[in-house]
Amino acid sequence: MRTRRTLTALLAAGAAAAALVLAGCASAADAPAASPTGGTGSSSSEVGGTITVFAAASLTSTFTELGKRFEQAHPGSTVTFSFAGSSDLVTQLSEGAPADVFASADETNMQKAQKAGVIDGDPVDFATNVLAIAVPPGNPARIGSFADLAKPGVKTVVCAPQVPCGSATAKVESSSGVTLSPVSQESSVTDVLGKVESGEADAGVVYATDVTGAGDKVESVPFPEAEGAVNTYPIAPIVDGPNAKGARAFIDYVTGADGRAVLKAAGFGAP
Repeated sequence: MRTRRTLTALLAAGAAAAALVLAGCASAADAPAASPTGGTGSSSSEVGGTITVFAAASLTSTFTELGKRFEQAHPGSTVTFSFAGSSDLVTQLSEGAPADVFASADETNMQKAQKAGVIDGDPVDFATNVLAIAVPPGNPARIGSFADLAKPGVKTVVCAPQVPCGSATAKVESSSGVTLSPVSQESSVTDVLGKVESGEADAGVVYATDVTGAGDKVESVPFPEAEGAVNTYPIAPIVDGPNAKGARAFIDYVTGADGRAVLKAAGFGAP
């Protein structure tokens, strides 16, 4: 009898221990996975829905590519873009345009967005860019320097002063002592590039990345004075954006390894 009672007790204790082990395994399976930094990271499956990104016109090619890659990395997500001059985008956001992310071509317009109360938290710098002169193939006006843009008869197109590329151009004018008399001032760098591509202008002051992205449609005339007007690109989520989790994930993607690789290939510098 004593042996039978002992055996029964041992079997009961073993069953209880097994139950505790199974419960522990279940709890571990249900617990959130730890991220490499020690926190609890969110998996790609937790990011979904539409992410609306307002981005500077000079980011059109690179962000379109990053959007496609992000969607592949996060099934169920859709990234939509509104590309325009940074100053125009700030105006739209200030007037209540719905968006999740804002990427500016300069810090000045990001600061304006912050003052307007539309930015959630601190922006993150993710790229830099410098100016270049775009000319039609063959460079018919024989532009060789920034000063050549001020020569009589040269049809030069620049960005408007409130646009980042226009502000940078004004800095170069001030530092070099060269005053331009452009035939037009455009609201975005892509509009400037378009006028050069169509032959409406002899030259346009754009970003080096825009010339690279245009391929054989234009030629580049670099100028040393551009190094004194480098633009830094910040990115930030929008206050009360419809998809806050998606916004954070997209910003992490842009500032991460994949984002840096795409931006570098397009000619952007590190922040």
